Amino acid sequence: MIFIIAGLSILSYLLGSIPTAIWYGTNYHGIDIRTQGSGNAGATNTFRVLGKKAGSIVLFVDALKGFLATGLAAVLYYFHLIDWQTCVTLKIFFGFLAIIGHLLPVFCDFKGGKGVATTLGMVLALHPLAALVSIAVFLVVFGISHYVSLGSMVASIVFPLLLTYGVFGEEIPTLIYFGYFIAFLVVFTHRMNIVRIFQGTENRMYLIPSKK
Repeated sequence: MIFIIAGLSILSYLLGSIPTAIWYGTNYHGIDIRTQGSGNAGATNTFRVLGKKAGSIVLFVDALKGFLATGLAAVLYYFHLIDWQTCVTLKIFFGFLAIIGHLLPVFCDFKGGKGVATTLGMVLALHPLAALVSIAVFLVVFGISHYVSLGSMVASIVFPLLLTYGVFGEEIPTLIYFGYFIAFLVVFTHRMNIVRIFQGTENRMYLIPSKK
């Protein structure tokens, strides 16, 4: 079992390390996304530089990385190799490794994106209902402010609050604690965005571009 968990841990990190935005931009547009826009190798910058189609593909694949890595623990549970409590713990562990892989990808000099999409995939696998509410919060905040970064941070904070107050029933403490850790991580990786928001220099995005 130790070797199985070790192997799945490595696989989770490698899944997260897949540099979707970089590979897609290079192979289909001849552009290294890290040299354009904000320089971030993530879905938001891909939307901004390469458009909706490219951004949607990168967003989906980056979220899928987190979802699949988190779901690896469910395979062990399905084959009755672990109990449910251990399954939840391993879901958190594998999902977190995928996020680390996205932040520090081995395939591109350990310089990746901010992990929001991969985190989204992870929380969808961990707690679909809370994740969907968080997505709705993101859309509202983004729709009002036009700041993807602000929407991401607020949504990440809402997720553990929903679990803390038992909106969907009693939750496993480990999941709640990790929810707060993820919120901290998202806010931390967006610390420069916070500065730019207060300075009024943060890039805005629009779901429906205004016609000139």
